[in-house]
Amino acid sequence: MYQPPLFRETRPDILHTLIRAHPLGLMISAAPDGPMADPVPFLLDADAGPHGRLNAHVARANPHWRQIADNPALPVLVVFQGVNTYITPSWYETKRETGKVVPTWNYAMVQVRGTARVIEDADWLAGQIHALTTRHESGRAEPWAVSDAPDAFIASQIKGIVGIEIDITAIDGKWKVSQNRPVADRAGVVAGLEAEQDNAAAQEMAGLVRRFGGLEGV
Repeated sequence: MYQPPLFRETRPDILHTLIRAHPLGLMISAAPDGPMADPVPFLLDADAGPHGRLNAHVARANPHWRQIADNPALPVLVVFQGVNTYITPSWYETKRETGKVVPTWNYAMVQVRGTARVIEDADWLAGQIHALTTRHESGRAEPWAVSDAPDAFIASQIKGIVGIEIDITAIDGKWKVSQNRPVADRAGVVAGLEAEQDNAAAQEMAGLVRRFGGLEGV
């Protein structure tokens, strides 16, 4: 992706935090008849290998896994989209000073590149769905567990999925959160976003503009 240096983010802890907060990644690979892309919920194992590993599963009926299985060296790209919001130039102090402003879009994103392999082992798949379920149910008052369903039913469901393991070879982040604007414009963006009190994305973006725009405590 296009990466102006001001927006580039390379710190692993920040990149990993976004992946864990927005685990539905768009998995993309190049098929003979054109790109294939599928939204897939991933689990990140940050300690596996030099750059970490992504684990997931897809439906056996999904042809994407066969594309990977038939091309062992096939590179894949997984895109994790974080919060994103429209930014109106009406929030900029520069609008009042010169009028020389235009709208833009703020966003945070991580792109992961790696090599993928297919896993059809039933024990691996059982462990993967258990880990994925535990990750997303743990915060609930009455978390659902895989063991809540009958064993035979779960076994039949596992037959209908295929595992995907991606060894990460490169990871890159882009936090486009108004860092390129003057301080007064950044402050205006924060104020404008925070005024949208019923918009959760706006509130989250306001926090990012504060943090990455040097406005914390202002």
